[in-house]
Amino acid sequence: MNSLIYKKENLSNYSWFGLGGQAESLFKPKTLSELKNFLKGNKDKKKDIYILGAGSNTLFRDRGFKGTIIKLGSEFSYSNLLDKNKIEVGASCLDKKLSDFAYKNSLSGFEFLSCIPGTIGGGIAMNCGCYGYDISQIFYSLKAIDFNGETKTFGKNEIKFFYRGSDLPRNLIFISAVLEGKVSNQEEIKNKQHSLQIKKNKSQPSKIKTCGSTFKNPENKKAWELIKISDCSALMVGGAKMSPKHCNFFLNDGNATTEDVETLINEVKKRVLKKTGVNLELEIKIIGEK
Repeated sequence: MNSLIYKKENLSNYSWFGLGGQAESLFKPKTLSELKNFLKGNKDKKKDIYILGAGSNTLFRDRGFKGTIIKLGSEFSYSNLLDKNKIEVGASCLDKKLSDFAYKNSLSGFEFLSCIPGTIGGGIAMNCGCYGYDISQIFYSLKAIDFNGETKTFGKNEIKFFYRGSDLPRNLIFISAVLEGKVSNQEEIKNKQHSLQIKKNKSQPSKIKTCGSTFKNPENKKAWELIKISDCSALMVGGAKMSPKHCNFFLNDGNATTEDVETLINEVKKRVLKKTGVNLELEIKIIGEK
């Protein structure tokens, strides 16, 4: 057990921004029973627990995280065809990997996941989506455990999904899910994947230190348009700036600190509110000690 718990782990290795201080402890369970035993044996309930997926939408603060980061490893990454239109998938399975698995099994509805750089667990937590599609449209059921190590299951009629979120309790660790698609033609599925990926590549930066869309889109508006008309797109703080390709993508140019990125985020929020009256909400998660 102890060999799976890393003390003072550098969180910059676990975020796409490449930023962050140290975690007090980071736990990588290899099996479900190890995870349950850890949670049931966790005596200090006041210590924060944060569940980390791919790190593609998480910004860790420079002072680190006082508590335990739990990261499910490859043992929780799998895809099994349950019947002709349902897939059971582990929470740490990458979205693109699942999209490709669905394609190989002639299931449509999963194509949009090829454009999302996260895990299924994180995708369910934030009801991830793009180009008019989201997880709620293919969700069937969820298996999770709470912070006391107790197993919970949820059917699709027991969860209310909304834009980039749901009403699921926050003290849950997602273990696996069943997702439901439609039997379709492989060529049509591949063409749809390809067209969505082309759309993404034209409008979004790639191969850079970013965590994707920084702000949620307000109702009937686009965050990037509000940022642009508020004369924010050329702002910089230290090594933090916005992508010239998509100004809702904040970047670490290689010399940024988390404080730089967070200061830039707050300045953009302030300017957009003053110019447009819209109070932008974060899509990325900012975690750790201020």
